[in-house]
Amino acid sequence: MRDLQSIIIKEMNVKPTIDPEQEFIEIKNFLKSYIKAHSFIKSLVLGISGGQDSTLLGKIAQITVDELNEEEGAEYEFIAVRLPYGEQFDEQDTQDALDFINPTKRVTVNIKPAVTASIKSLNEAGVELTDFQKGNEKARERMKVQYSIASANSGLVLGTDHGAENITGFFTKFGDGACDVAPLFGLNKRQGKAILKYLGGPDHLINKIPTADLEEDKPALPDEVALGVTYDAIDDFLEGKKIDEKDQEIIQNHYVRNAHKREMPYTRYTWPK
Repeated sequence: MRDLQSIIIKEMNVKPTIDPEQEFIEIKNFLKSYIKAHSFIKSLVLGISGGQDSTLLGKIAQITVDELNEEEGAEYEFIAVRLPYGEQFDEQDTQDALDFINPTKRVTVNIKPAVTASIKSLNEAGVELTDFQKGNEKARERMKVQYSIASANSGLVLGTDHGAENITGFFTKFGDGACDVAPLFGLNKRQGKAILKYLGGPDHLINKIPTADLEEDKPALPDEVALGVTYDAIDDFLEGKKIDEKDQEIIQNHYVRNAHKREMPYTRYTWPK
């Protein structure tokens, strides 16, 4: 059990402790380096949900393009994308996040008509989706929109995936799990919270209860309820601490069961014989 914990920690690259300022600088410098290495990139694109992760990465993205523009006399943009499904229950949190980030550009796309049309087409073809599967439709539509916006603006799509999410597979494959770069990878939930606090993020967003809010029959279901384990336990696990055996079993089962989400598509040449 402990051996698997060590393997997972190594794969997730989570440190036992971090210095929030230094970690912020490293993430920012990674983004700068990636942008400079790819001349086609003129913008960064990210969906802003009003939660901790997108607020944090959105703020870092805006700081990054602001500094690059000052250093190079360039005109990079950060495009913050609102992707509500109809009316969002925590819309004010999203607006607070946007005000904190102060992005170069704000774009809002209501995904409900597209998702409704997709589900209708599937129904007409004899395919009936569960409420959970409809949630995946929403996540994939949101990512499709971000890539369309990036394509139209020579952009790079950012992803908010981090260790606590990656270990549990708590994302939609080719939905919110898709991106060009994942700058927050290597952090756990509490470390991201510490960096957001260092950057002066609003307290109510820093301490907000995380929810994917994808299922209509379980609106605003907290992540921790869906996962069956707390983020504190996941974070402790990723920091190499000893945790309750039941929590450890749940976390490691999530890791094993969702391994396919962390893998690139196999070919007949890459599948292990």
